[in-house]
Amino acid sequence: MNELVENFLHYMTVERGASPNTLAAYRNDLTQLTEFLMSANGLSNEHIAWEEVTEQVISDYVLYLHGLGYSETTRARKIASTKSLFGFLVIEGALEANPTANVSAPRVGRSLPEALTIEEVDRLLAAPGEVHTPEAVRDQAMLELLYASGMRVSELLSLDIEDVSIESGAVRCFGKGGKERIVPIHGQATEAVKYYIEEVRPGLLRSKPTTALFLNRRGNRLTRQGFWLILKGHCQRAGLHGKITPHTLRHSFATHLLHGGAPLRHVQELLGHASISTTQVYTHLTSEHVRSEYDHSHPRA
Repeated sequence: MNELVENFLHYMTVERGASPNTLAAYRNDLTQLTEFLMSANGLSNEHIAWEEVTEQVISDYVLYLHGLGYSETTRARKIASTKSLFGFLVIEGALEANPTANVSAPRVGRSLPEALTIEEVDRLLAAPGEVHTPEAVRDQAMLELLYASGMRVSELLSLDIEDVSIESGAVRCFGKGGKERIVPIHGQATEAVKYYIEEVRPGLLRSKPTTALFLNRRGNRLTRQGFWLILKGHCQRAGLHGKITPHTLRHSFATHLLHGGAPLRHVQELLGHASISTTQVYTHLTSEHVRSEYDHSHPRA
C-alpha cells in the first residue's frame, strides 16, 4: 500500500486506538480509494500525486461508490475513511489543502464520543503515583496536562519546554493547520508539569540538545506509540478496562466542562475546533446529563 496511507493507518492505531476490525475496514476502504485514483490517472501505487487530487476527483469517487450499489452506511464509512486520510495528510504537511473539506457523506447517525466519569479520571491520574520512577513523574505531568487542557495527544507531544508558562498557568499549542491557541491550565496540572521540568526532565535529557518537553528514556521526544503504551499501562493500573484511547481524556475534558456549565463556544475555543458544529456533538451528552439531573431532582420525575 502507498507509504502515506500506511503512515495514516499507523497514526490511527497509535494515537486514535483503532481496533483491529476498524483498522481492517480503513485498510479496505483506502485500498479501494488508491485503486480508483490509480485507474483514473494511470499511476502506480507508489506514485499517486496526492496534491493533484481535487474536489472534483473526490466527487467522482463518491459517484463511483454510489454506482457500486453500496448501502448508505457502507458509503458513509468509505467517505469518512477518505476524509480522515486527507485530513491527516494536511495535518502532516503532505498537502496544503483538503479536497474532501466540502464533500458530504450519507447521514446515518453520529456516534457520541466516549468519556470517563470524574471518578475514573481521578483513578487514572492517580495511577502514576503508584510507581516511584522518574518516568512515572513524567506520565503524571502528561496526564494532568491532557485533562487540564483538552489537547490532542499530537499537540501534547509536540510541545517544547517554552510552550508552558508556569507563572501564568497556560500552555501554547498548535492544532490542525498549525493554528496556535493559548489554553489555561489549573494549579494541580501546573505543579505537576513544574515538578517534572525541574526534577525529572534534566535526568531524561542525557545532555542532548532538545527543546522537547516530554522525553523518553533515551532523551528523545516521546512518540505517539510510546504514549499509547504508557496510557495502556496506567489504565490497567487504575482498573480501567474499557476502550480508552489518547483521545478519551480530550472527550472527558469537554464533557465535564459542559456538565459544569461552561458555554459551548468557550469549549470550542479550548478544543481548537474551527467550527462550532464539531463541538456540538457534545451537546447530546450534556442533554442526557440535564435529563438525568431533572429525573433525580424533580419531585414528580
